[in-house]
Amino acid sequence: MAVLGPLFAKDPDNPGVVHYTIHACDNPSMAAEGLPAAEHYGEIAPAGPHAVHMAGHIFARLGMWPQDVQAQLGSIAASEAAEARHENGIMDEPHSYDFLMYAYLQSGQDVQAKAVLEKVPQVLDRIAAMPGMGGDYMDGMEAYYRMKFPVFHALEMRDWQDASGLQPVAGAMPGDAAMVWWARAIGDGHLHRAEQARADLAEFDTLMVAVRKSPHAYVADSTWVQIEREEMAAWAGYAAGQQDAALEHMRAAADLQDKVGQGEVDIPAREMLADMLLAFHQPQQALAEYRVALRLSPKRLNGLYNAGAAAEAAGDKATAAQYYEALLQSTDNGAHSSRPELVRARSFLKSDGVQAGGR
Repeated sequence: MAVLGPLFAKDPDNPGVVHYTIHACDNPSMAAEGLPAAEHYGEIAPAGPHAVHMAGHIFARLGMWPQDVQAQLGSIAASEAAEARHENGIMDEPHSYDFLMYAYLQSGQDVQAKAVLEKVPQVLDRIAAMPGMGGDYMDGMEAYYRMKFPVFHALEMRDWQDASGLQPVAGAMPGDAAMVWWARAIGDGHLHRAEQARADLAEFDTLMVAVRKSPHAYVADSTWVQIEREEMAAWAGYAAGQQDAALEHMRAAADLQDKVGQGEVDIPAREMLADMLLAFHQPQQALAEYRVALRLSPKRLNGLYNAGAAAEAAGDKATAAQYYEALLQSTDNGAHSSRPELVRARSFLKSDGVQAGGR
């Protein structure tokens, strides 16, 4: 940013400067610094699908869900317009839909999120049918997205049964298929299926052995894989009732993720740590972790709700009200969702004389 900042001030309409400014700020600590570039990119390159999408990298970091939704819808519209002109457009759509479904889930727009989940396979089918789509990269991208959307829909909706039953796509690269076993371990952990969670972890490790024998061997030793494996070990321990081991593994995952940053479309390890502490009846410790997680990943629906639940369990009604109020503000008062979390938040704010602002 020491290089890009002066360039952006001098030439704010240069798409390259704006693009790299967004990437340079694509982390929790610098996201606000990239907001002017994010808000400007779609204005200077409205016909570029990826350019319009790029603002979402910053909007997602800051929990700006309405702006993120509009950026991704604009990107998809630009993709469709490009395709209508017989230009390359459809290849940008899966990435934009990925951000779009995540933003819908965080803002409680569950019907729209489910519609994206159902739409994406059609887009991927069209991509797969295009001539010249062979090769590791394109084949890998198609299988990756066929797995990622169901994985994150199940986990964000906290549908542990669904997550537990996910299956890798036939022919998926080992490193991509590992994502499914990660999700299964989380689901089986929440369901207290210790044997299945351990089996999920074993499948993950087997796939990493295959990755180490591939041209992508570096992936197996990446920080991201280390984080996922610690999370899986934590949920396996949780399912087995091994509280100390479970928390040790999850804290290691959270601490490591804090150092390298979390993806924009991802579930924070520290939020999982807080979930686990809350499940182990340690609400005050859980609340402290939710505070950190929400600072790094603002306005996540599950983070806001469970922070309120932790405060409520700790007997701090005022703080619980603040989190529940923030949750309802971020989700249009839960108008587009039937999730029990939103029903509970509304009920709490109406009960026991608790009013807006925790008064």
